[in-house]
Amino acid sequence: MVRSYQWKIVMLAIVSFLVGTSEYIIAGILDKVAADTGVSLSAAGQLITVFSLAYAFGTPLLMAATANLDRRRLLIYALSLFVVGNVIAFTLPGYAFLISSRIILALSTGVFVVTALTVATKLAPAGKQGGAIATLVMGFSTSLIVGVPIGRVIAGIYDWKTIFAGIGVLGLLAILMIWLTIPQTDGEEPVPLGKQFALLKEPKIAIALSVTFFWIAGYAIVYTYISPFLLKITGMSEQTVSAALFAFGIASLLGSKIGGYSTDRWGAPRTLIAGMLLHAAALVMLSLTAHSPFIVFGLLILWSFTAWSSGPTQQYHLLTLAPNASGIMLSLNTSVLQIAMAAGAGIGGVIVDHASLTSTSWLGAASVAVAAGTVAVSYARTLSKSRKKAAELRLRRAAKT
Repeated sequence: MVRSYQWKIVMLAIVSFLVGTSEYIIAGILDKVAADTGVSLSAAGQLITVFSLAYAFGTPLLMAATANLDRRRLLIYALSLFVVGNVIAFTLPGYAFLISSRIILALSTGVFVVTALTVATKLAPAGKQGGAIATLVMGFSTSLIVGVPIGRVIAGIYDWKTIFAGIGVLGLLAILMIWLTIPQTDGEEPVPLGKQFALLKEPKIAIALSVTFFWIAGYAIVYTYISPFLLKITGMSEQTVSAALFAFGIASLLGSKIGGYSTDRWGAPRTLIAGMLLHAAALVMLSLTAHSPFIVFGLLILWSFTAWSSGPTQQYHLLTLAPNASGIMLSLNTSVLQIAMAAGAGIGGVIVDHASLTSTSWLGAASVAVAAGTVAVSYARTLSKSRKKAAELRLRRAAKT
């Protein structure tokens, strides 16, 4: 029985890797997409903006509309739409069809990821749900470590559209596997959108979500255009760029692990502030040493490590702010994250068009620094209030004695 649930979770994680690769791959092949479709780098970068906006706003609406649907059937519907999106990217020419493909892929990815997490918690026995979720998240994150570098290699040897053809074929196999192995699971009572957004009225939650926005926007401003940056500014070869993206992915995994450990040991505020300040510093150094491939390679590792160290810490911090509404908080954080990705890609495109590729890291660093400053101010206010309450309590006790 135990083995049965575990391999089903692993299978969902493998499919999560597939949909994650489809999301992240554009940043890894941006220069090739721009050249093939005849658009500028900034226009190609808006493919990420479109994806993120469709994910952020479309996923909550679709999940609310399909709340009562059997979860296995919903997984299959989402993957069927996912296959269609990849087929469009592979077969239909031009930028407009690629935009359509990204919208379809965003909606299908969002529904699949949310539904898979729900199914995983129901498949796992009591006390094992956390591990099940971690396995799925690991599968999605691995797409950045393995999927993007492999996609870059495939795009260099063959054609970038071949990547989407392969993902589409594997998507069909994923549909079959889910149909054969995942049991039917009842839907859930939908949470009204009004209730979801009601939490935003609380200042501490709104401030915490603004941290997510500035942190991810700063990251996205630079990451969206990292491949052309490495090729044109740093002068790396195709093979070195692939290796750099692989190292970037490995560092992101290590950063997430260390971020979680640091949160347990030193607390969320200290971990966030330290990680974000180092994140901003790495982006500044990226511009200052842009023409040295060896130094840039090392800075990419530092950047990825520090950027991703904030992920689990920020999620934990948000959960502590609203422990009785954890699902809604994570949903809101995901939406803000995707909106920040869209904003970052859009702002980065403007910078590339009107300034230069090297300028992206300066503005990215500034945005991350704002996030770090917001955490620092919020933490200082919390400490001040705690000390004031403690002082008042001591005075009351002294008055009684």
